[in-house]
Amino acid sequence: MDDNLKKIFPYLKPYKFNVVWNIIYNVLYALFSTLSFITLIPMLQVLFENAEKVVQKPVFTSIFDITKFGKDYLYYYITKLSTESGPQYALLLVVSLVISTFLLKNIFNYLALNHLMLVKNGVLRDLRNKMFDKIVALPVSFYSEKRKGDVMSRMLGDINEVRNSFFNILELVVKEPLTIIFTIGAMVAISIKLTLFVFIFIPVSGLIISKIGKSLKSKSKKAQDENGYLISVVEETLGGIKVVKGYNAEGSFTKKFNDSIQRLYSLTNSIGRKNNLSSPLSEFLGILVIAILLWYGGNMVLIGKLPDGRPILQGAHFLAYMGLAYNILTPAKAISKAAYQVKTGLAAAERVFEVMETENTISDRPDAIQKNTFDDIIKVENINFAYEEENVLKNFSIEVPKGKTVALVGQSGSGKSTIANLLTRFYDVKEGSITIDGIDIKNITMHSLRGLMGIVTQDSILFNDSIKNNLLIGKPDATDEEIIDALKIANAFEFAKDLPEGINTNIGDAGGKLSGGQKQRLSIARAVLKNPPIMILDEATSALDTESEKFVQVALENMMQNRTSIVIAHRLSTIQKADNIIVMQKGEIVEQGTHDELLAKEGTYAKLVMMQSFE
Repeated sequence: MDDNLKKIFPYLKPYKFNVVWNIIYNVLYALFSTLSFITLIPMLQVLFENAEKVVQKPVFTSIFDITKFGKDYLYYYITKLSTESGPQYALLLVVSLVISTFLLKNIFNYLALNHLMLVKNGVLRDLRNKMFDKIVALPVSFYSEKRKGDVMSRMLGDINEVRNSFFNILELVVKEPLTIIFTIGAMVAISIKLTLFVFIFIPVSGLIISKIGKSLKSKSKKAQDENGYLISVVEETLGGIKVVKGYNAEGSFTKKFNDSIQRLYSLTNSIGRKNNLSSPLSEFLGILVIAILLWYGGNMVLIGKLPDGRPILQGAHFLAYMGLAYNILTPAKAISKAAYQVKTGLAAAERVFEVMETENTISDRPDAIQKNTFDDIIKVENINFAYEEENVLKNFSIEVPKGKTVALVGQSGSGKSTIANLLTRFYDVKEGSITIDGIDIKNITMHSLRGLMGIVTQDSILFNDSIKNNLLIGKPDATDEEIIDALKIANAFEFAKDLPEGINTNIGDAGGKLSGGQKQRLSIARAVLKNPPIMILDEATSALDTESEKFVQVALENMMQNRTSIVIAHRLSTIQKADNIIVMQKGEIVEQGTHDELLAKEGTYAKLVMMQSFE
């Protein structure tokens, strides 16, 4: 059994009630599907006036004779109606019987499909919930390697493909095979000779169909990978639309998109050709079997005679037999089509479980503690850290006492932002340790660790929602008054109050309706509203113009009062009041002290100040 198939079975557990009922109704469907053709026999016999005559009412003797009892009982009533009321009443009885069996067959089919729908939609919901939990839980590093668009494609397209294709297995193992088994049973009862003849041709048909399906799974996987890449291209193009247009790069992005579309076009055509072939091919092979049957069985009706002169096969039996033989075609066709679709579904499942089974390298230890207060000091000790091969921090140590502001400065690539990533456990320390009040952060639950911290990043990350809802991420139960107070501290209320709907105004995708300075002040307001004991500012003003920077600088100073702050800065004007300034170069500390102490040293910091004042 395919491994991905085994992985899906646990998701069926909550729906076992529906699965059981689907199986029961499918069994009944298969039974009545066969009976609907068998009831044609008495109808045809009444029409041709050669129905069996049963004049004595049959008596039920044993469960093993139930088939004979049912048949005799039916023919008894046909005989009775024909002699007492005329043949048209006997015909009405058998026509009613045919309609009843076809009606029951379709009712059971509807009920089976209804239960299958509940299973399919339930598993789709559960898989999507589980996958979203997983993609939110995976560390930040996962998304620096994976394309977000590909993850979206797996989340939306591939899970849907699993739903649409995989659950054909329930049809594949119950409904269609049982229909074939019951039908073959009825065919054997009518004529063993003819049925053996059919069985010479069916395996040949099956072999031809299975040959075509072999390459389908790998092609489906390639198509799904390509689809993920395609969504990534669209996502990246829309995310960087200003750069794309500003650099006249529409052509290269369009080419990238078109190349991917062309590859997808070729793959889906190839898959489609094989899928499209499955149905007509199985139907043609089936009709071929039926044509041979017509010739062979027709001869049994027309020429073949029993010793008493009756034909080997009665015309009514032969017509019903042909109906049954055709009744095999539909499930056989469905099986070949479902077998193809299951391969596509399994290729999609492989991509889904690839993400679901990605090991989360950053998670809570079983004995991790909740820490909801910050009382004394943060210590970063002897850290060596590398992204893959590149060493970013070398033997790095700092201390941040409660209530103090420590600033990290240095040129790009000196390792400043890495400190923020390690403090929040977006990445994990490999060598050395980070402790808060003497407790290693790896021994604190991530939820409570991040609860102690507020982060304002260089890119002000906002969501397509109102100002209010963007701020509530920091404190979901905050009142409007608290939100307005936070906006005032962040110097953002004077522009927020003038918007059409005030704090309930939608700010557009990624805050696109606001200026850079306004977005950054909202990010600060969000951190202020959360009111954490530790604040991490990662180049919070580097993307702003001078005027916006002044507003934001006042906002930051308001926020940092009486609070422990770690400020990562490129612009030195933002950190002159820091209690301790740490100057970094290539992952190492080269100087530290207050602004005035460092200027007096006339070292690296003084040079940086000199360069920026010239700017």
